[in-house]
Amino acid sequence: MGKTALITGASGGIGLELARLAAADHYNLALIARSENKLKEIQKEFQEEYDIQVDVLPFDLAETDTAAEIFEELQDRDIEILINNAGFGDHDDFADAKWSKINSMIKVNIIALTELTHLFLPGMIKRGSGRILNVSSTAAFQPGPQMAVYFASKAYVQSLSEALAVEMKDKGITVTALCPGPTVSGFQEKADIIDDPDGKKPRMATAAEVAEYGYHAMMKGKTVAIHGTMNKILAASAGFKPGSFLSKL
Repeated sequence: MGKTALITGASGGIGLELARLAAADHYNLALIARSENKLKEIQKEFQEEYDIQVDVLPFDLAETDTAAEIFEELQDRDIEILINNAGFGDHDDFADAKWSKINSMIKVNIIALTELTHLFLPGMIKRGSGRILNVSSTAAFQPGPQMAVYFASKAYVQSLSEALAVEMKDKGITVTALCPGPTVSGFQEKADIIDDPDGKKPRMATAAEVAEYGYHAMMKGKTVAIHGTMNKILAASAGFKPGSFLSKL
């Protein structure tokens, strides 16, 4: 049946572009997102263009037991690549934010990512090969007032990824944390981030640019992949600045 890349949040943005790159490398795909219609459109396009098998799994990762259901669906597949891309943020003071949205964010950004990795990793270890790409963020390197839970969730993803990379070093498996900065991907709308009233908009990377950078970093076995020169500088400098300064920044 061939090797398969499992990608969450695959209906648009960085996830879709990562799926396109894996398809171009002739991996079969298992695509997860909430929108079944979008996934079916991608399925048709990719199967015709790349002559691969594409399975669509319209699951909501914020729902309990979703990761276990996904694992059950794909038990007969050789998952060579696991890309945990799904995630979202919210822009509000912590005390004013809706608990339902905070709860869903933690389930998607942390719990689903962790459980999927825990479920599929033993199979990779048994085969002695595999690649995991966790989409983190430059948010992982500092606290984020008004997006406190999102920034904290990415710090978790970053820490977990770097620890697993060490654990898997001698098992033929690589773990990569991709850390984009602001990216044109629909994230801002979902997080209720409004435009700067002064109209000042720094250039944001495209989803395709970030995906290509992260995909190649994963294939090379790089542990931390920070996209963009300025993002690399800001992430590196975070360790030399006090937390109070970073929070204000």
